[in-house]
Amino acid sequence: NGFISRLRTNLNLFSQKHHRYLATSSILSSGDKTPLTSKDKTRAALTLLKSESNPEKILEICRAAALTPESHLDRLAFSIAINKLSEANYFNGISQYLEELKTRPDLQNERFHAHSIILYGQANMTEHAVRTFKEMDEHKLRHSVGAFNALLLALTIAKDYKEVKRVFIEFPKTYGIKPDLDTYNRVIKAFCESSDSSSAYSILAEMDRKSIKPNASSFGALVAGFYKEEKYEDVNKVLQMMERYGMKSGVSMYNVRIHSLCKLRKCAEAKALLDEMLSKGMKPNSVTYSHFIYGFCKDGNFEEAKKFYRIMSNSGLSPNSSVYFTMVYFMCKGGDYETALGFCKESIAKGWVPNFTTMKSLVTGLAGASKVSEAKELIGLVKEKFTKNVDTWNEIEAGLPQ
Repeated sequence: NGFISRLRTNLNLFSQKHHRYLATSSILSSGDKTPLTSKDKTRAALTLLKSESNPEKILEICRAAALTPESHLDRLAFSIAINKLSEANYFNGISQYLEELKTRPDLQNERFHAHSIILYGQANMTEHAVRTFKEMDEHKLRHSVGAFNALLLALTIAKDYKEVKRVFIEFPKTYGIKPDLDTYNRVIKAFCESSDSSSAYSILAEMDRKSIKPNASSFGALVAGFYKEEKYEDVNKVLQMMERYGMKSGVSMYNVRIHSLCKLRKCAEAKALLDEMLSKGMKPNSVTYSHFIYGFCKDGNFEEAKKFYRIMSNSGLSPNSSVYFTMVYFMCKGGDYETALGFCKESIAKGWVPNFTTMKSLVTGLAGASKVSEAKELIGLVKEKFTKNVDTWNEIEAGLPQ
């Protein structure tokens, strides 16, 4: 009897899955008879996911694409889907989907379990993340240091710093895990993010005892943490420690310091660091300049921000999308709609469209500054790029002064 009922259940599950497969596999095809490659499927899924808000449809798209954490594009699709589902509070759907994936023959491996732990962290489902790690042996998988590090990352993403501490202290003993450099860096980052950077000194001491040498990431996280807490003596202490380990401050460490100071609205001090870099013969990169652009914009010093944008462009460095979005957003905030329009057009020409709120603020600002034709031209450009908000943009356009 038990065997027959189990068989019946399995047949029902198979028939549901087969039906679901037939229904979903057509979602991604464009009507063309040519079979899609896995990369094509993921690209189609990404496009659909960006504009889909119905949780059930999001899951259908993911199932149709047969995502796997092996490829960067697939990881991106997973991430977008989980973010959207957690924003919709669709937590049952998330756990059902991830548990269902664990039964897929091609995903019964450590890589997928580690990735599902991170996805649970992204959805703030920390209990599920911890349980997934604990149950790995039930899937004939070992509790590896890689999976352990994925759990620490998941808990940090979910900002459950207390659990990071507990797991870090208890799990290596319980599961026979030997922490590595990545483990320690994750814990240092968690301490620094939770404004408890001083606790990271004990981690460095433990690393020393175990002959694990900290790297640039270890010190970068510490420096950023101490700046955030405005503990400048500790910043200097960490920089001296770096030297003792035979490590020099390179461009990336200067970028961490410049970014930290710009976030604290201490742009003048950040500029002094830039001068120090240049005097040492170091070449600032696009990250360096983008930190200054953000810092000066946040400070309301738009002239300096524009100056750094020019220096960046003249140095042959290409601004990325976030530089353009920062400029457009803050120029609108400061009422300089003409400059904002210039940056916006440049950005759109490169395929980067600022978010709806920023675009609406720019269009309204242009219309208010008697630049209605420019506002309409901009609406036309956006409608061409995005079909999603066409009706909303039509309404906004209809409401502009004629």
